[in-house]
Amino acid sequence: MRGRAVHLMLAAMLLCAASHAQALVPYTGTTVTVASSTDGAPQDILATLLKPEGAGPFPAIVIMHDCSGLGARSSGAPGRWGQLLAGAGYVVIIPDSFAPRGFPTGVCTVAASGPALRATLPAARVRDAYAALAFLRKLDYVARDRVGVMGGSHGGSTTLAVMADEADARGPGAEGAYMGFAAGIALYPGCGAAYGAWNVTRQRGFTGPVTGFVGTYKPVAPLLILIGEKDDWTPAAHCEELTLRAQAAGYPVSIKVYPGALHSFDSANPPRYLDERRNANKPDGHGATTGGDPAAWADAIKQVNGFFARYLGGGPPKD
Repeated sequence: MRGRAVHLMLAAMLLCAASHAQALVPYTGTTVTVASSTDGAPQDILATLLKPEGAGPFPAIVIMHDCSGLGARSSGAPGRWGQLLAGAGYVVIIPDSFAPRGFPTGVCTVAASGPALRATLPAARVRDAYAALAFLRKLDYVARDRVGVMGGSHGGSTTLAVMADEADARGPGAEGAYMGFAAGIALYPGCGAAYGAWNVTRQRGFTGPVTGFVGTYKPVAPLLILIGEKDDWTPAAHCEELTLRAQAAGYPVSIKVYPGALHSFDSANPPRYLDERRNANKPDGHGATTGGDPAAWADAIKQVNGFFARYLGGGPPKD
């Protein structure tokens, strides 16, 4: 019951979440159940589904939430993007990776480790993204070959994991002629991690400053990265290097870095630093700054609309 209550609350949040960006006809989310897995065992997760008016078939987008999850402490970013994209003519699904696995308030500041927390890592959430993809492809109003994936922060990192070349073989939604996602957008992702053939070396194993880059990131479809220049949680420099190496090898990766923007630039909140946030890119492993940037947020809407229109066939948001 707790999980369903969380999603009913998210559906209510979706009605007003886009007000900081532009006026939209509100799209009310419905709660659905998606069949995923945890450590190889079946795991049902709840998801919020938004559908435009009409019969379709519509292109669709899976939105992967950030480390704050979809509960009472959610950043609200998935809802804002969900409203915008539903208004642009996409079916949108937002799966909840954390509440079913024991983290209803997110994992931004969790100090624990072990199997439970590992099940919430971006690489593990690939299963949730593909489970959502499989769910969408069973809907008669969804265009099965025009489904994209996007997310911010932890969800952006998950998007990188989903789009990496090795991810398709693991995805339960990747079958037949409709293998994988048609396009992906990662907002302020953590590029200093292992994604397929791409990896980094760090000062102390998995934490501390990045000391080197290894290999090439190879996405299965076009990928766009949007990130702030002043991001101290997921540094832009890591994503710039990932992009340069991918482009040099002929892979369709593009990036836009917003001057002066912080992590979570698509937020309406003022900048703030919280020391308890887990941050592998800090020498002591914690502390990060987040805050909205109206100019970056407005441009990001244009970038997302344009990118998905090009690769999925959506249209501009309705007034």
